[in-house]
Amino acid sequence: MRYRTIGTDPRTRREVSVLALGAMLFGSVTDEKTSFAVLDRYVEAGGNFIDTSDNYAFWADGGQGGQSEELLGRWRRSRGIGDEIVIATKLGARPLAPGTSYVDNPEGLSAKVIRESAERSRERLGVAKLDLLYAHIEDHKVPLRETVEGFADLVAEGTVGLLGVSNHATWRVERARALAAAAGLPGYEVLQYAHSHLRPRTDVPEALFPDGSLGHAGPDLLGYLRAEPGLTLVAYSPLLKGAYTRPDRLPADFDHPGTPVRLAALREVARETGATVNQVVLAWQIGGDLPIVPLAGVSSLAQLEENLAAVDLELTAEQRARLDAAH
Repeated sequence: MRYRTIGTDPRTRREVSVLALGAMLFGSVTDEKTSFAVLDRYVEAGGNFIDTSDNYAFWADGGQGGQSEELLGRWRRSRGIGDEIVIATKLGARPLAPGTSYVDNPEGLSAKVIRESAERSRERLGVAKLDLLYAHIEDHKVPLRETVEGFADLVAEGTVGLLGVSNHATWRVERARALAAAAGLPGYEVLQYAHSHLRPRTDVPEALFPDGSLGHAGPDLLGYLRAEPGLTLVAYSPLLKGAYTRPDRLPADFDHPGTPVRLAALREVARETGATVNQVVLAWQIGGDLPIVPLAGVSSLAQLEENLAAVDLELTAEQRARLDAAH
């Protein structure tokens, strides 16, 4: 396994594996036995960066979520896991009532919610301190300053380490970071967005994003990452939920002329290296010039083994240039 540093403050920064494990469906769609086996193997291979959220997976049973955090808590206790494993969680998108969702009834990002939701996450995970806590989605009803100060209070109290943000417009990320910096408070340092080798259309309206998706790492966000060396991108859905091997799973927003060209480049490099297309995608992210940690969820040990092998896949500069240039 290889590692990189997330965060800049010596008091809160962490060394994490270059491949993060997504636990979104653990304890719901993925049963406990399989989830534990995957977690054990990931840690055995040197992995130490696990991702969850307080709303995972509310859609599995029409509830409010919490199953993933609860499973991770049971796994931690049964294995004697301490702070050597970095567990990241999120708040802000938990439905306030069963049968609702983050689109119509989210918990939001008020100071009260931040404090209470973080406490519930700590209890479910069985930890005194959350290593990394994200603002999951935007909250336009709460002043940004209140959100910034709410997160900073938890860092000051020692119940949260690093702060992160997901699915926000880049301008809102920068504004929040500027507010924090001006007040001498800790700000967001880890950005979690969907990112893969194939590029989606971002102008397609969605229920959560009426002007087009803010959940993907587009040119604004990648340029921001390039200009701010203290930031790290955690790239969720790097393998597009299996669409590289099952084209029928490719979301509609990837249906545009650039997709076949980039797919062809991926397949060509996969043939040259003897690796799978999935492994090439992960290796392209891990070894690139931007600080990107792919976050991949799996539902079997076989999928995990395929992903782990990507850590040691070295692409040549020429292969990278080909992958980058395809459009």
